Amino acid sequence: MGETKDRIAELVREYHQEQTPGPFVPGVSPVQVSGAVLTAEDRLALVSAALDLRIAAGTASRRFERDFARFIGTRKAHLTNSGSSANLLALSSLTSPQLEDERLRPGDEVVTVAAGFPTTVSPILQNGLVPVFVDVELGTYNTTPERIAAAIGPRTRAIMIAHSLGNPFQATEIAQLAEDRGLFFVEDNCDGVDSIYRGRRTGSFGDLSTTSFYPAHHIAMGEGGCVLTSNLALARIVESFRDWGRDCWCEPGEDNRCMKRFDQQMGKLPQGYDHKYIFSHVGYNLKATDLQASLGLSQLGRIDEFAAARRRNWRQLREGLDGLPGLLLPEATPDSDPSWFGFLITVSPDAPYSRAALVDHLESLNIHTRRFFAGNLTRHPAYSDRPHRIAEPLVNSDLITDQTFWIGVYPGLTQEMLDFVIASVREFTTRA
Repeated sequence: MGETKDRIAELVREYHQEQTPGPFVPGVSPVQVSGAVLTAEDRLALVSAALDLRIAAGTASRRFERDFARFIGTRKAHLTNSGSSANLLALSSLTSPQLEDERLRPGDEVVTVAAGFPTTVSPILQNGLVPVFVDVELGTYNTTPERIAAAIGPRTRAIMIAHSLGNPFQATEIAQLAEDRGLFFVEDNCDGVDSIYRGRRTGSFGDLSTTSFYPAHHIAMGEGGCVLTSNLALARIVESFRDWGRDCWCEPGEDNRCMKRFDQQMGKLPQGYDHKYIFSHVGYNLKATDLQASLGLSQLGRIDEFAAARRRNWRQLREGLDGLPGLLLPEATPDSDPSWFGFLITVSPDAPYSRAALVDHLESLNIHTRRFFAGNLTRHPAYSDRPHRIAEPLVNSDLITDQTFWIGVYPGLTQEMLDFVIASVREFTTRA
């Protein structure tokens, strides 16, 4: 069996070599905004897990959780099937009856940002809570502690915001604000793995934090995400909500770790009811598989390489586009070292050309672009008739909706590709 597996591994490496893309042809070859950067070892990790039929959560999942929590700087991590599920899981856990008077209840408010991705906001509504929308700053595209403080009202119980395209918000100050006001703080770190604020990795500041491992993100599992925390009580609640809502903490296939499997009485169940089938939350099944975790472990070993490439590519674009007429270029938050997800560009309203014209020019050259996700979420049909509160005029969020887009910095981009992007933007803006 070992020899057979070795032959398969050799064939996998040969197959990977056959998939090597051809040379870059400017204007013809696509310049993607994002994508997974996968090696032969990544393919082998997936194939090996498949050959061993590790198709549910198991040893690779638990190892990834330990290694990733250590990397971010938290005590616990719980792997999920997506970053969106991680956000739903994190916020849902704060509604647990086990939190007693501190639990979030329907009608409570959660301060969040209007300009961003919907899965930071949707869990608020899905739990019967009320999002309170604040604006962001142009340049950093993050909100500020001052904006959040001004939005807090008598029913506000939590803050849930994302690091915009990997650029850290003022996490130390916002965490302190949450502590001072008695609020939960959920840190959406899906775009910011290995970003640094005041010497700490993002994802280590919140009561809970979340990450995505979709191929567009910093490391890839195909689909996947994670909820992290250093609060062991919250970690236990997160695990329960993720795993059907059950009270038992034994792994699937494991029995009686607590040595009280048939010795407990909970709810209105009879004494000694099997603890593996006692449910303390109305939960979900949001687990990932060892196939995903095996790929994630292989990718995690290259996170420093990926983050360095993202920083290098962002700097090349920032230096190459500096000073061009009509463009507002992104700025890192002070005291931060972002592991950038993308390069945001805002076209000034008084520029001699439009955002649409610039985007059309780039797309015609096969340089891919994306909007800053949903722009102002309150303008979307999904949220127009849902309970919410707008804490301040969303002036910058509206400007972003009209004038902002982003281009890629992911590690699969070459210097030749980035030079072509810079030349294409310069040519358009200087002749407009």
